[in-house]
Amino acid sequence: MRGLLLCALALGAAAAHAVSTFTITEPWVRVAADGRSAEAFMQLKSFDGETVVGVRSEDVGSITMLASGQKRTPVTRIALPAGDTVMLAPGRPRLGIGKRAKPLKLGDRVYFVLIVEAADGATREIPVNAEVRRHSPSEDHGVGHKHAAVLHSARCA
Repeated sequence: MRGLLLCALALGAAAAHAVSTFTITEPWVRVAADGRSAEAFMQLKSFDGETVVGVRSEDVGSITMLASGQKRTPVTRIALPAGDTVMLAPGRPRLGIGKRAKPLKLGDRVYFVLIVEAADGATREIPVNAEVRRHSPSEDHGVGHKHAAVLHSARCA
């Protein structure tokens, strides 16, 4: 009986410290024509519903959260509704990387940290490692396979 009580207490303590599941997929950075500023994109999913309340980087210096649209309007929060995938993408909410002394080039890596707040106000930091690319990884992946699929269907006809 004492063993069951200890097990129940341990499980209760573990549940009290449980961290919600948060996923980041396809992080990438697109550089402006001058190579000195850029925007970061990715897909974010919080299974319990959280909010991105900040971003920082020692790598690139100035990095901010931006609102949807063509202008680079800063925002202080990006909501992540429970279970929904939120796209940080061109024309949508995204991260803006300020002017840099050294231009970014294709293949460079950009490291930054998302600061995420849970409903109870607790925050955590989630590291992100994004590659400088022309397109998202799935766009690059899909381009090659669409071509292969066309060739395959032509052979089957």
